[in-house]
Amino acid sequence: MNTSPRHPTDQAAEENERLVLTGLLPPPPVPGLAPDRALPLKQALLAEAAATEPSDRPATRAPRSRRPAVRFVAPAVACALVVGGVVMVNLTDAPDPATPAADGGTTRAPEAARLLDRIALAAAGERRQTVRADQFVYIESRVAYAAQSAGGGPVTMPPAHTRQVWLSADGSRPGLLREAGSPDTGLAADGPVDTLDGPGATPRPGRLNASGPSVSSPTHAYVASLPTDPDALLKLIRDETRGQGQDPDQRAFTAIGDLLAETWAPPRVGAALYRAAAKIPGVTAVRAAEDATGREGVAVARTAHGQQTQWIFDRTTYAFLGERTVLAEAGDAGPAGTVVGTSAILTRAAVDRTGRTA
Repeated sequence: MNTSPRHPTDQAAEENERLVLTGLLPPPPVPGLAPDRALPLKQALLAEAAATEPSDRPATRAPRSRRPAVRFVAPAVACALVVGGVVMVNLTDAPDPATPAADGGTTRAPEAARLLDRIALAAAGERRQTVRADQFVYIESRVAYAAQSAGGGPVTMPPAHTRQVWLSADGSRPGLLREAGSPDTGLAADGPVDTLDGPGATPRPGRLNASGPSVSSPTHAYVASLPTDPDALLKLIRDETRGQGQDPDQRAFTAIGDLLAETWAPPRVGAALYRAAAKIPGVTAVRAAEDATGREGVAVARTAHGQQTQWIFDRTTYAFLGERTVLAEAGDAGPAGTVVGTSAILTRAAVDRTGRTA
């Protein structure tokens, strides 16, 4: 046995050789985390990233919705994007604190825009009979409006009743309004008509088509001639409703709602009306709402002056079902959510004369 000590230079040479050989070997495998441990770790990293994200929003937050506040840019490779303590996330879908969101309640504006886009696509593909100029547009609905005593206090909602209206397609012949419990009312082409601006409002006298058809006094021919470009259509609606209220956005929203409920717009015009509505600030979506017959669906809504106006649509077909107005805040008339106006469209048809229903 050689017991002589090793020279330092021999030790250095062996160490260098060992390092070179080690560098040629593949790196040792790193065991992955079990799924039950990986998920909590990922959630913790996301929560920490969201908590440290700079924001100029108010400290007060609205109730969280079911939609996640933090979403991966690329979910399939999200775990590989944790580098140097930085997590790549997309916060563009975070709830807007200014817009309440709750189960069954109102959601933020981007969801309303997506809903209106789907509704517009459904409207554009709808097939319907052609309305001739010498015919009438017949609309049957169920309606109810709350009443309040002269001394104030909570409003009372009567049972919904049937409402039938026949409107001359080109405005050249007298129409007819028939409501349960009231005598028939003739709608002359140039005759008097009372306009109700809202539940409990004083009827405003005017004349039907006194100065020709318009957004506020439309004929079917007029509606059919409206532009199908949403920007041009919204501008026309804003121009024609100027001076009819203090809130131009609510004026436009109300005018579009009236056209949806009281006319029978051709498919392309109907689609444009929905896309125009999506451009109005403050328009939101409601996950659940009922029309005057109890049909449940989704709704597009806007809140103004303490009331929320809702357009209700079938969840599957996106067909327009009706409207509903509810109190947006508690007051003398009742608690928030109190229904003060409701309607349901039952029939739309083109008929040859007033009084006919098909």
